[in-house]
Amino acid sequence: MACHAEGAAGEMFNIACGLRTSINPLAKIIKELMNAPDHPVIYTELRPGDVKHSLADISKAKSILGYEPKIDLVEGLEKLWYIIKIGIMTDTNKIKVCHVATIDRSIRFLLLNQLLSLQEAGYDVTAVCNPGPYITDIESAGIRVIPVTMKRTISPMTDLYSLWTLYNLFLREQFTIVHTHNPKPGLLGQLAAKIAKVPIIVNTVHGFYFHDDMKTTSRRFHITLEKIAATCSDRILSQNSEDIKTAISEKISPPEKIKYLGNGIDLTQFNPSRFSNEEIKLKKEELKISNEEEVVGFVGRIVREKGILELYEAFSLVKKQIPNIKLLIVGRVDIAKNDAIPKDVVEEFGIAKDTIFTGHVKDPAIYVALMDVFVLPSHREGFPRSPMEASAMGKPIIVTNIRGCREVIENRRNGVMVPLNDVKSLSKAIYELLTNEEKVRKMGKEGRKIALERFDEQLVFERVKSEYSQLLRSLSKSQRLRKRNYQRD
Repeated sequence: MACHAEGAAGEMFNIACGLRTSINPLAKIIKELMNAPDHPVIYTELRPGDVKHSLADISKAKSILGYEPKIDLVEGLEKLWYIIKIGIMTDTNKIKVCHVATIDRSIRFLLLNQLLSLQEAGYDVTAVCNPGPYITDIESAGIRVIPVTMKRTISPMTDLYSLWTLYNLFLREQFTIVHTHNPKPGLLGQLAAKIAKVPIIVNTVHGFYFHDDMKTTSRRFHITLEKIAATCSDRILSQNSEDIKTAISEKISPPEKIKYLGNGIDLTQFNPSRFSNEEIKLKKEELKISNEEEVVGFVGRIVREKGILELYEAFSLVKKQIPNIKLLIVGRVDIAKNDAIPKDVVEEFGIAKDTIFTGHVKDPAIYVALMDVFVLPSHREGFPRSPMEASAMGKPIIVTNIRGCREVIENRRNGVMVPLNDVKSLSKAIYELLTNEEKVRKMGKEGRKIALERFDEQLVFERVKSEYSQLLRSLSKSQRLRKRNYQRD
């Protein structure tokens, strides 16, 4: 490495592979990386061979680095090689971060705001996911996307190909941080990142795939996969607190590696004051719902594990007691899943004429606004967004008493919690709320209050950025220690 010092502090330097910087910002980066006190650095005009002043001054360098490097104006910044190596400095002085998820829909509707927040904080952000129709939306928002095919189900040959593709991608792109989401990228993405020697690997647990009602062999298999993935992680961020306890008790992760992240939504989008009564009335007319009819609503994928069959049966029972009601299903049939439920199944429950399917919608808030009661009788969740959104819209929620759902409800305050797979209790809860207007009003008001206190996505974004900063500091200290040991040798 060489630097050319013929001017003052503003002189531009060529470092290693042609990256250009100047003394002032470089000194600032070094201070931040070393977490060093703000020592003054005095600059005077330099001459070739002059080592008495500036960053090349041994005493000044020592005060910043914590050790005495062998620096002269010919070798320049050779002893600071690790800054380049760990990717702290790029052409734009930005840290390269890659978020990996299975499908483009997850990036677009679950992670996009988080990625934009990281970008605003100065990170160079890339998203990796399956090819899909929402990539255009993501790129239009300003996030670079690299499509990589990954099957959501276990497929050995395809999975090996995806692993190889991700490995080569990480080698080529030289990301400083790879951050994975969902079970499949959590395994393949982390393994690929580890093999490619990505400096920092982070995984967000959106809810463990295994649960207590699984067959023992299947449960142990998925726990083993989580253990393998966790060996690659520098940090595991769990959306719900119960999964942290599970990860520790099942020896998936040591306590110091896994931390609570939580989940959040855009409270400006899910705000009851966002829509006027006239807008809600027009949407009801569009869906052919009369003002006299009450609406039971669901938002999510139409699959068995979301409890959709229990909801159909419970609604059919309530319909016999309260004829003037509609069931509003906002979401798509997830044909990629083995437990997908076709729409025509409602005919078996005798509720086809009273059920409205919207399909997938980009903005579900207006649909939630016209619901009287929101229901999610799910079998498995991480930290579900849809009941958070309903609470934020001032709607009472009915959820099952399972991990994840327990994070979004205070039973009898912002809704009602019912046992899993208990159609009778579910129908009773729906009937109770539809026939008690005052209770609905109070629960809705409390739900909005809870959402404002706990469900703001900005809290999640700040936790992610805080973890990144901590991991980067730890990495730089580790690199510095290795450099010291190298010099002693």
